[in-house]
Amino acid sequence: MFFAPSDEQSELAVTVRNLLERRADSAAVRRAAASPTGYDPALWRTLCEQIGAAALAVPEEYGGAGFTLMETHIVLECLGYALAPSPMLGSAVLAAQALLRSGNAEVCARLLPDLAAGSTTTALAWATADGRWPTDRSDVRAYEEPDGRAALTGTVHLVLDGATADTLVVVAERSDGLCLYEVDPSAEGVLRARTPGLDPTLRFARVDLRSARASLIMADASELLASLHDVAAVAVTALQLGTARRALDMTVRYAGERVQFGRPIGSFQTLKHRMADMHVAVETSRTLSWAAAWSAATGSPDLSSRASTAKAWCSDALSDVASETIQLHGGIAITWEHDAHLVFKRAHATAQLFGQPHEHRRRYFTELAGTPA
Repeated sequence: MFFAPSDEQSELAVTVRNLLERRADSAAVRRAAASPTGYDPALWRTLCEQIGAAALAVPEEYGGAGFTLMETHIVLECLGYALAPSPMLGSAVLAAQALLRSGNAEVCARLLPDLAAGSTTTALAWATADGRWPTDRSDVRAYEEPDGRAALTGTVHLVLDGATADTLVVVAERSDGLCLYEVDPSAEGVLRARTPGLDPTLRFARVDLRSARASLIMADASELLASLHDVAAVAVTALQLGTARRALDMTVRYAGERVQFGRPIGSFQTLKHRMADMHVAVETSRTLSWAAAWSAATGSPDLSSRASTAKAWCSDALSDVASETIQLHGGIAITWEHDAHLVFKRAHATAQLFGQPHEHRRRYFTELAGTPA
């Protein structure tokens, strides 16, 4: 099986990279991360209007481009390389896939066209207080109202781009299991607060619901959440792969420019070996991440095992590459002005998203053994 991009996918990657090189340099990334929205709305509009980034994995019947999660993976990898903050992961992947997999045609027809166009964003409110995205419980309780709607009470943590989203899709628990609900963020009983995170390019929020009115999207959503967790983990590996490539390129370039003892430090054999190890980590991450993306795009039954393998490997690989980037750059890497610290923070923040490496390894091996995780 060949997991290399097609000619069209390669052209997509080139187009996105060229745009980000012009509009998302280091200074622009820092300005965007420090802005009220946490990203550059003008750049996001360009990505959506000229490239159709948010529409790639949305069917044409809902205003999308009708491609797959493979194309979305390519865009995420490019964004990871640029370290550019955007609603791509939270809105165009997590929320969009939750809506699509719900099978609720009315809600999809109403919400997805604007989401695909980039004119609105939607946030998936799912994580519990322990920093997990469980498929069998929620910190939010749903109570049925006489008019057929529901009232939600509870708190959701680590909501990607939740403070600025135009719509919330909330995972809540009722007597018959987990359900998905649509919530208007401006409605009475909805309180949103930004949550500081390690990685300044990822913006999280806490959402407090106090008898907030909600509309049911899907009942019995446990199976949906299980597959969505795998899709989310795979999407995170795309960001990790892009960031690892950026770190390797930064380090190789610096090693060719920094002179010590009358010669570039990249000519020293020990440093060559360390950069070769970084290259191996990046290339193996690429293979596992792309294989998992292919499984996610095709709905392959091996998605769960490939998602766990990719997430565990890419998380560890990026952490190692980020550490070597700091070490091989020396003192300049720990200055605020250098992007090495953004790589380091991205590595350790994304390692926690949708399962830590040891959790995915345990899940993978328990599946191999045929025993419950």
